[in-house]
This record gives sequence, structure tokens and C-alpha cells, in this order.
Amino acid sequence: MSLASPSFDLTPMDGYAHDWALVDVETSGLIPRRDRVLSVAVVTIGRDGEQTGEFSTLLDPGCDPGPVDVHGLTTERLRGAPTFDQVAERIGAMLQNRVLVAHNAQFDYDFLAYEFARARTWLPVSQRLCTLALNRQVDPPTADMKLGTLAAHYGVPQRHAHDALDDTRVLAGILRASLQEAARLALQLPLVNCPPRAESQFTPTPPKTPCAYRNPGRLAPGSPLRQGMKVAITGETVCARAELIGRGVAAGLNMMGSVSHHTSVLVSNEPTTESAKARRAATEGVPVIDEDTFLQLLSDVEAGAGHQAPGPAPVIPAPRQAEPAPIGSGARPLSGRRVLVLGAAHTEAAGARSLVVELGGSAAVNLSRSVTDVVVLPGGDNDRRMPRITELGLSVHDERWLVDPAMTATVPLPGADADVAACRTAETPVGATTPHVLPRGGVIDLPTPTSPWHVTASWAPWEHGEVDVVAFVLDEDEQVTFDEDFVFYGAPENPGGTVHLLTNGPAEQTITVDVASLPPSSHRVVIAAAIAGGPSFGDVGAVQVATAPGDSAAPLTRATLDAATSERTLVLAELYRRGPLWRFRAVGQGYDHGLDALARGYGVDIAD
Repeated sequence: MSLASPSFDLTPMDGYAHDWALVDVETSGLIPRRDRVLSVAVVTIGRDGEQTGEFSTLLDPGCDPGPVDVHGLTTERLRGAPTFDQVAERIGAMLQNRVLVAHNAQFDYDFLAYEFARARTWLPVSQRLCTLALNRQVDPPTADMKLGTLAAHYGVPQRHAHDALDDTRVLAGILRASLQEAARLALQLPLVNCPPRAESQFTPTPPKTPCAYRNPGRLAPGSPLRQGMKVAITGETVCARAELIGRGVAAGLNMMGSVSHHTSVLVSNEPTTESAKARRAATEGVPVIDEDTFLQLLSDVEAGAGHQAPGPAPVIPAPRQAEPAPIGSGARPLSGRRVLVLGAAHTEAAGARSLVVELGGSAAVNLSRSVTDVVVLPGGDNDRRMPRITELGLSVHDERWLVDPAMTATVPLPGADADVAACRTAETPVGATTPHVLPRGGVIDLPTPTSPWHVTASWAPWEHGEVDVVAFVLDEDEQVTFDEDFVFYGAPENPGGTVHLLTNGPAEQTITVDVASLPPSSHRVVIAAAIAGGPSFGDVGAVQVATAPGDSAAPLTRATLDAATSERTLVLAELYRRGPLWRFRAVGQGYDHGLDALARGYGVDIAD
């Protein structure tokens, strides 16, 4: 496909035409703060679809190139190539004033951000678009969302997989087809704003090692310190605080930056201080000692108990997915159906979505190619998506259909595209498996993946506020091991790189969890969402949570969660150990309080 072909013209598609910079990088590993870019390709496309530039180069990373079997870039091939700082200016000029596009865009964006920081300059990108996130919204009938799979689906030739330039050319074809599908479905593009961030955020830092010992509890008067105790420091100290922290860590203590109910002792030279930590310590009854006492106790710290190792557990088979059944043939008449509910107040719509799941169907939160039916509740006729639903030939029903699906005929609305309606029923992804639909509280055992688990939360586009997805990595006591195990927008990765937040768009965020690399101290990862200010999840509506073994893999599970009306914080899901296994639970528990209260409950507080 020629990138300059007139068929690539997107200018008639209002809201879908931008100046694009399509990017692909090959890297020495998967962690941007540690690994390096080995090759980079950039193709620029104008709003009229015409290609305006192309650049690709190998790079000398100054380190081992990593998995040569994946990218084929050996040290010999890279020898003599320019370093990134030698091409940064040219790449920056191609990215300037364009939307960066990549498949799994945050991966490429983060790698480029670190490389630009090492070159002592800025990554000139203000917006990015992820074709992976865009296709999750479109939901084409494919077995997965890998670049090669989507290329085959959209008829884009792929000649050299994992070659940066060829992957970028393939990406151009996928972008064109995906934008056309998005326009047909009237989807909002998942553009992500990329405000400039401090260079220090892209400066490689050594990972923080979790404490190897379990917290033995509070320090009793006259008793010694014991390995694993959680110790916080507040106020001015005679020794440098970094030195005190270092000595505590060397002795096997868990040096914390905040105070919680599980803090063993607070070190302070000012008994009357009004610091946040001191106030919290007083509230929780945490004992307080001065610096001299702490130093004396450091000379004789008792041995602690290690974290509980995962023990044997019975293997519980994953639930079988019911085969699709015709309407009215059994107790699960909506098996194989994906149903979008429109209209009514949130509580009524939530009840309808719950009924869809009870009947064996999957409740959708957005219009996509996988939606088979639409239930219109009172007021739903005015939904902005109704004209497209009519054009797509979807079967539209009223609430009576959920009482008895066999009672109401499933006839497309007048004016529907009959050809589209006819082909929708035949769209079955080759080699695909239907996700397990989990109700609220539903649990499933996770197979061991070869890549981190991706837990993706999505909701209907919403213009009255922002939803933030966060994660807490918890120990046996349901507390963070250290403050940095709270992952959020301002700190999108925990120190070990095992839990990561990905922002895929204004209505989708992902938490990745590398369960195979989590330390024994990590027993549970809680994933939550929060809204700042006055709005609640009753205003947002349903949140869909999908779990997949990798960024491009098909979902293993899917759950649609509704809070009631007033909740501003919603625990979405959790991954937790059960013996040697990891399990996933769809939680859906809402709270009226804000994220700060939820964080304090897990042992995270404001450090002074």
C-alpha cells in the first residue's frame, strides 16, 4: 500500500485527520529506564494522507543488545551506528507539532523520553495515539491485537516483522483502516496528552529492594528493634536522614516515608512537632523514640521472620465458558451476546447490565464491532450513538427483552445497513477464545503468562472530570511494603518495575503486573479508580475491566462493574496469591471517600 495513495485521504473524516508521526523502536529490553533503543523509524503523514517524511537508523546503544533472537540486531550489526544523541535533533524535528502514533504507544513514548533525557534535551511530543488502544475500542474480529494480526485483518502487507521501518509502514496501513472503523462507529479517538515532564523522571534510578522480613508489629518499651519493623523518620535529625535510612535498611528494617496503623515506631527529635507523620502517629498510637535511642537500638537488632513463601494449594480448574446458545433455548439465553445498555438513571442501567450477565451475556460500555444487541431504556433514544446503531444494523430492544429474550423479536431498526447486519453474525475471530465473563466478586485462576498481565479499565467517554486508575502492591498485612508500591499517574511504576500504569486514552488505563517477578513480600495487587472533586461513579457509569496475558493478547476475562450513585473511589479488581497460584477477582466495591482515604487504609500517607 502506498502511503501517498489517495485512498489514505482522511480529510473528509472530521475529527480524525491530524498531522501524524508514526514511530517504531526496537530495544535491548522492556524497561525504558534501564534498557536502550537499538533502532528507530519515523514516518510522517499530513492531514491529507500524504507522506511527508521518512527516517530510520540503527543505533549504537553502548550496551548488550539483548534478545537478538527477537530483533536480530547483533553487536556487530550495531557497531559504527550513530548514538541516539547524534540523531536526537533530526528525530525531534520530525515529531514536532505532530501526534505520535505507535502500537503500544506508551512503550515507544517512554523509551524515546528516556533517550531524549540522556541526550540532555526534551521529547517534543504533546499528544500520542496508540493503535492498540484504538483497536481495543473498535474491537475487530481478530484472535489478538498483535501488529501482524491486525495487518492481516486489514489487508496490510508485512514483509519484515521487528524491522523498525517496515513495522512503521505497516502501522500506517493499520492506522488508516482503524481510523475509518472509528469514524464508522463514531468513536472518540483515544488521544493522550503528553505534558512536558521533569527530566529527572526519565533519569535511570536503581530499583528499591523490598524488605526481606515480615513486620513483627510495634516496638514495645524497653524491647529491641526487630528485622522487618516499619520505621519512619520526621523532623530535623543530627545525622543526615539518608544515612539513618541507609543504616536502618542495612540492619533489616523497613524504612518508610509515611506513617500508618502498621508503623512499628516513629523517630523524632521533637516530641511536640506537628508534622503530618507525628499527628498520624499520635492518632494510631505509634510509639515515638528520638534519634539517639534509635541509633543505640540499631546496634543490636533481633533477627526477623521472612515473608511467607507461597505454599501448595489445590488447583481449581478455571470455569468453562458456556457455548453460545440460541435465544430461549436454556437458562443462559444471552450466551455469546455482547449487549450495550443505553438510557435511564445509573441505578436502572446498572440493574439491566447485571441482568445481561445473569443471562449469560457480556455487558458493553461502548459501541464497538463486537456489540450484537442494544437495550434502550427510557431516554436512551436520545443517545448520540443511536444513529450509528441504526446504520450498523444492530438489534435494538426495550427492557422487556431482558425479562424474556425469547419473547421479543430481534429485528434491526428501519434504515439499518442490511449487508452489515448480515455479516456481523458471521464475524468469528479465527483461533480466538471468548473471554470469561465475571460477575461482581467473580474469581478465576490465572495461568502463568510469558509476559505481564494487563488489567485494562475502560468507560464511556466523559467530559466532566477525569478518572485515575491506581494500584497498591500489598504484603500479608494488606499494607504497602513501602510508599513507592503505590502506583499512580505521578509515579507510574513501582521501584522493581513489576507494576506499571499505562495511560491509553482519556477513557482507558491499564495496570500491568509481572506476577512472576513480584517478591515474596507481595501477596496482593489491588487496582482501583478514583474521581477528584464533586462527580461520582454514578456520573461516569459502568467501568469495564478486561484481563489479558500481554499487551496484544485477547482478554482472558471481562467484567462490567457499576458503583451505586455517590462513590468517588472504586476498587475494581485484585490479583492475589493462593498458594503457588495467582488469582484474579472482579471486585466492584465503591466508597464515598476520596483516594487519599483509600491510600491511608493501605498504609500510604503524605510524607513531610
